[in-house]
Amino acid sequence: MINTLGRALLFDIDGTLANTDPLHLKAFNQVLGPRGHVFDHARFSRELQGFANAAIGERFLPDEPVEQRVLILAEKEQVFRELVAGQIEPLPGLMALLDRADIAGIPMVAVTNAPRLNAELLLSGLGIAHRFKALVIGDELPHGKPHPLPYQEGLRFVGAGAVASIAFEDSRTGVQSATAAGIPTIGIRTSLGHGDLVAAGAVASASAFDDPDLLARLAAAMAW
Repeated sequence: MINTLGRALLFDIDGTLANTDPLHLKAFNQVLGPRGHVFDHARFSRELQGFANAAIGERFLPDEPVEQRVLILAEKEQVFRELVAGQIEPLPGLMALLDRADIAGIPMVAVTNAPRLNAELLLSGLGIAHRFKALVIGDELPHGKPHPLPYQEGLRFVGAGAVASIAFEDSRTGVQSATAAGIPTIGIRTSLGHGDLVAAGAVASASAFDDPDLLARLAAAMAW
């Protein structure tokens, strides 16, 4: 793929395109609660948000065989998909931003640590699966977030340069992944505050995609 501008927009999915984190929290508590792990919002944002299921299984189910960890966390994802069905709403300003990027010819990529079934469910539920040139799944790579590889793969798919692109993330691990790949990253404040996102490496933060400062930054960076 030839990307003459070398620019791209790269988006995390959960908590970035839609505020799904409360439903993930509920699903984790439903499945891990009986196993002795109960999470409030603060603990969720520190210990679960943005992490791949393999890492979550290692940490919270250390006495279970790997195969059983996979089954337990697959149950969590099934619970999440049942909770989220029919409840997916885009963050304010998202659709207008995607329209603007399409008009300007800026390719967009989704980059997530979520299982592919979840990612595809959310993108199709929002009606935007076709807007993304690639869907990068961290668990399908040798390294997921916070390693830079998922975002490096996203750039590679669309022939974009890191410095000329912008990433959007809501978790510490996601911000760390994108910034480690050299991409200026905007933190989306669905779960974490400005201070936490900037501490993780974000260059700025926004509450949603209709934030005037965010739109001005994008207009300058993408030259639209």
